[in-house]
Amino acid sequence: MSVAIMKTKAEQAFSDAYSQVAEQLPGSDDVRVLRKKAIGEFDALGLPHRRIEEWKYTDLRNQLKEALPVGISDETTLTIADVIVALGPFAHVDAHRAVIVNGRFRGELSSLQDVSGVEVRSVADALGTTSEALKSRSAPRDDAVLALNTAYVTDGVMLDIANGTTLQKPLMLVHLRAGKAAQFNAIRHVISVGDEADASIIEAFVTLPGAARDGQVNAASDVTVGDGATLHHVKLCSDTGAVTHLANWMVNLGASCTYRGFLQTQGVSLARHQVLATFNGEDAKLDLSGAFLGADQDHIDMTVVVNHDVPGCESRELFKGVLQDRARGVVQGKVVVQPIAQKTDGKQMAQVLMLSPDTEFDSKPELEIYADDVACGHGSTVAEIDADLLFYCRSRGIPDAMARVLLTESFIAEAIEQVEIEPIQDALMASAREWLETATRRT
Repeated sequence: MSVAIMKTKAEQAFSDAYSQVAEQLPGSDDVRVLRKKAIGEFDALGLPHRRIEEWKYTDLRNQLKEALPVGISDETTLTIADVIVALGPFAHVDAHRAVIVNGRFRGELSSLQDVSGVEVRSVADALGTTSEALKSRSAPRDDAVLALNTAYVTDGVMLDIANGTTLQKPLMLVHLRAGKAAQFNAIRHVISVGDEADASIIEAFVTLPGAARDGQVNAASDVTVGDGATLHHVKLCSDTGAVTHLANWMVNLGASCTYRGFLQTQGVSLARHQVLATFNGEDAKLDLSGAFLGADQDHIDMTVVVNHDVPGCESRELFKGVLQDRARGVVQGKVVVQPIAQKTDGKQMAQVLMLSPDTEFDSKPELEIYADDVACGHGSTVAEIDADLLFYCRSRGIPDAMARVLLTESFIAEAIEQVEIEPIQDALMASAREWLETATRRT
């Protein structure tokens, strides 16, 4: 006997909306087939819930109460000055910019001229001739969030960095929420870094002052790093409204490459960043770190799965969080070492600073090892601000509020310092400092 599970209001709305907007979504007939299959998968799976092990601490079925209208087109009138205002500290980073407003690429606001060795295409344009943007060789299985992205994706950027190219400036993908209409936006990026290339890519999710308070974003980045290549991949997710941000990074690593990823989240009501990284070539290195800052009742989930499928690779993970009021943080890190992956070196660490007694932190480190010649480990710590250090600062004439900011800033800086490019590091620190100065004043 089978028991039918009633759909929630949000699940039903996501399913019903597809038939209403399907003809307006970009893509060829092949793309429409993939979209229809994806919405079918979502219908079968439903929103993830706590009985699914990977979602034990983030019950999306319970937390996502409704689905906002799907954003199909964008007619918001904006200027480059508006983009600069929304970027805040990141406006000072000298970078080539691709601007996506409410889920649609805006060429007139972008600055992609004369980027030698880089081919840039709008995903919406590419879907008119090929479905490759919606296919990933490392997509997580039975993932309802990614299925929803595939069904509804409106745009994004396809970046193809040629073999041997060294970019002198970062490429910044600016995702801007603007306008009075609350929307659900699905965005997909496809990033290919050629053999022996060296590049830095920033994903900045920001909001223009005066934008709708509510918003829902489903973002996916499919990243391939070629043999001997180096990629610095940084993401800032910053907001001030009742925003849900669900994201997947699918990263494939070639032989002897270096991938340095960093994720920073602040001011988002509900965020889930999922990273699935796979070593496909020997002697590669992955360094994935992040900082998450939560206040009020924010819920921030950092989930990482690293697959060591070949010998001789190294992975490092470091996540540091600051939680205030009734905020909740989650860090799930899983390292899988296959039998062939001898000489694997994998380490992970999660550390959280709690600024008030009602916060919650859930840490779930996992090692799944099938090889016998490896060096793997994990750790997790939770603490409050050290009372002795706070007293020391106050005894030197530093006001209590400023002392709390300084001590918290020094804690989170260890993660941000993993970003080796100084202008980007400075922008991340300035952005975090703005949040900290506001949050710590309420303690």
